[in-house]
Amino acid sequence: MAGARQTAPERGREVAPGTAAFHRLRALPDGPERDELRRATVCAWLPMAHRLAARFRDRGEPLDDLRQVAAIGLVKAVDRYDPARGKAFETYAIPTVVGELKRHFRDHTWDVHVPRRVQDLRNRVRLARRDLAQTPGGHQPSEEEIADRTGLCAEDVRAGLEALESYRTLSLDAETPGSGDGSCIADTLGLCDHALDVAVDREAVKPGLRSLPERERTILYLRFFRDMTQDRIAEVLGISQMHVSRLIAQCCEQVRRQALQESAQPA
Repeated sequence: MAGARQTAPERGREVAPGTAAFHRLRALPDGPERDELRRATVCAWLPMAHRLAARFRDRGEPLDDLRQVAAIGLVKAVDRYDPARGKAFETYAIPTVVGELKRHFRDHTWDVHVPRRVQDLRNRVRLARRDLAQTPGGHQPSEEEIADRTGLCAEDVRAGLEALESYRTLSLDAETPGSGDGSCIADTLGLCDHALDVAVDREAVKPGLRSLPERERTILYLRFFRDMTQDRIAEVLGISQMHVSRLIAQCCEQVRRQALQESAQPA
């Protein structure tokens, strides 16, 4: 009967009995014997870590992942625990494992990374909003009511409310809320319009084009707006094709240089 009344940590001590195992663990030098005792100690306390992980099971993370995180916290507790301080191992291990689980949620489960301070504001605002909504005649609380409940300023309340929408994100392929026509969020996003770049470039070269002699402006117009060949332009102007080619190259380089110089000047 006495054995049936043992708690889980006491059953763990049957494998690694009390502080004696930790004293021995700290005294042993690195090697196979110490590694085996360390493994046995972690395994003996693993059920406790799994129970602590189960407390967080309804927060959107798979239980197997939470158990792995809790096991990491347990390993840290075993490695850092000092039995000479006189405290029971559970007293040190439980906060260590829970802290590891909380760090996991803080650092790895947010779809949008926000500073830790804003995460704390979110938690305070979330709890206050939940409590206010559950009061008799409860309703969706206002920012002022949340501020009164939490003691936060209006700016911090707004930051916490905004962070409520940052924990989980929607896919761009998700249906637009309330649309009813099957359109997705991606349909509401604008696309890069390359015609805008063309418009900017045209405005940038206008001063350079105006500064060219009339013959050179005519050559560029016939080549790039009328799509005439260099041979045809040479025939119209009564000059050689080679001369047309040189003039086009010189004019383009001059206009380009002038446009770059003007864009580099401070506004």
